[in-house]
Amino acid sequence: MTAFHTAHATLATLASEGGGEHSGKHDSLNPYLTGGGALFFLLLLLWITTRFNRDR
Repeated sequence: MTAFHTAHATLATLASEGGGEHSGKHDSLNPYLTGGGALFFLLLLLWITTRFNRDR
């Protein structure tokens, strides 16, 4: 159990340091574009589902 605790402490320390020059935020990912794409995809799935479920 000591090895698990040591590994956990090491990983927690690495995660808190931030990894040098990387801030953890990707500037290339636009949240509005990502959310809009996800909304479009879910609406497309909803439309496909309702096309195949005509017995209601």
